Amino acid sequence: MTVRVIRLGSARIENEGTRIGTVRRPPRGVPKAEFASQNWYDVWFPNLAPTVETMKLAQQATSPREWLLFCKKYRAEMTTPDNGHTLDLLVALSHQTNFSVGCYCADESRCHRSVLRELLVERGALLE
Repeated sequence: MTVRVIRLGSARIENEGTRIGTVRRPPRGVPKAEFASQNWYDVWFPNLAPTVETMKLAQQATSPREWLLFCKKYRAEMTTPDNGHTLDLLVALSHQTNFSVGCYCADESRCHRSVLRELLVERGALLE
């Protein structure tokens, strides 16, 4: 059993499990009833998305220093008790079932999901 960190909208793989969208906003122009059938996500969970302010830092980052600032701010957001409990829940679930978390960004290395991957690993998640 594992958690996968994926790009939302990508083709699903066999036994992927529930796809969780850790994004601030739903996909534009897609009817809510089609989010899952179009491979966006089964469950929208914006709790693990960066705040709008922090997301703007990532989008505007042009240097390694600016990207590290985004990473630091996003990690700080994930230290709240609610987010910590959520991360712990995902870690526990990764030992029991398959599921995926993801975002829309094309380049994971410049996306909050790269940091989310690190946070899950640091807490003991089983990742594929």
